[in-house]
Amino acid sequence: MITMEADLLGEPYRRRTLELPADNEGEVVATLVTRDDSPSTGPAVLYVHGFSDYFFHPHVADFFVEQGYAFYALDLRKAGRSMRPHQTPHFVRYIPEYFAELDLASRLIRSAGHDSILVYGHSTGGLSTSLWAHRMRQHPWLSGLILNSPFFALNIGEAAQRLGTVPLDIAGLLAPKQVLPRGGPGINVQSLHRDHHGEWDFDLAWKPLAGTPIRLGWLRAVDQAQKRVRSGLEISAPVLVTAAAESWFESEWNETAHTADTVLNVEDIVRWAPGLGDDVEVVQIHGGRHDLALSQLGARKLFFSEVDAWMRRHHLLP
Repeated sequence: MITMEADLLGEPYRRRTLELPADNEGEVVATLVTRDDSPSTGPAVLYVHGFSDYFFHPHVADFFVEQGYAFYALDLRKAGRSMRPHQTPHFVRYIPEYFAELDLASRLIRSAGHDSILVYGHSTGGLSTSLWAHRMRQHPWLSGLILNSPFFALNIGEAAQRLGTVPLDIAGLLAPKQVLPRGGPGINVQSLHRDHHGEWDFDLAWKPLAGTPIRLGWLRAVDQAQKRVRSGLEISAPVLVTAAAESWFESEWNETAHTADTVLNVEDIVRWAPGLGDDVEVVQIHGGRHDLALSQLGARKLFFSEVDAWMRRHHLLP
C-alpha cells in the first residue's frame, strides 16, 4: 500500500514512497512528490531531476499549475528523499534501472485521473527520460518531453575522444565503485546556493557543494546510454530541448558562472538533439545556467516563456 505523507516543502506538497525491487545494496525506493492544489484531472507533468540533485523547485511547479497542469516530481532511487543509509548516492550500473520508478510513477499519475503526462527531465534526468520516452513511444498518454540541459555527451578531452571509451567500459566493469578524482567546491552549486553566490535554498547533503562522487560504474552506464541516444531514437511525442547559449569551464569562481552552463558542453546538446525523434525543437537561452530553471531572473523568464510558447504551438495547454 502506498500512503501519502507531508513533504519537506510544506503545504501543499505531499509525497509517497515507491517500493522498488531491491538491488545488490539492499532496499530500493523512489519518492513521488505531488502538489495537492493542482488539478485532479486532465494533463499532468512529471519532473525528473539530474545527478547530484533532487526536487526543490516549487517555482517550476507554480509555472505548470498556472498552465492548468497537475504537478508531480520524482526523486529517483538513491537521490534526495529516496536516499537510504545503506546506499551509494545516485549509483546505478545501467540507466534503464530508472525505468522501474518512471513506469510506476506514470501508472500512479494516470490512475489518479490524468489522461496525459508531459515529462520534464533535467541533465541526467533528461538522458534517462529520453530513453524511457523512446521505449514508451506507442503510448498516446505521453504527450511531450521537455529537456532542460540533457546530458547527451561526456565532457572528455580530445585525447580521450581519440582513444574512445573502451578503457572506461572495462574500468566500469572491473571497479564500478571506484571514485574519480575531483577538485574543490563545484562552481555550479556555488553559483546556486544562497550561502555562497546564489539565491536558492536546498539541502547541501543531497546536492553537495563539491558534487556527489562520480564512480566508474555509473560513468559507464551514462556512456552506454549516451551512445544509444546518439545512435538515434524514435520518440513519437514532441520534444523541446533547451540549453544555455554557452558553456564555461573554470576551477576558480567568476561571475561568468551565473550566465553559462558550467557542467555540460552546450554544443553537444545542440548537436545530438535532432536525433531524438521527428518533432524536436532546440532552443538556447542567453544567460542561462546548467539548470535553466535556476538561472538568474531574466534568463529564467526567457526559459519559461520558451516552454510556454512550445506548449502553445503543440496544443498542450488544457
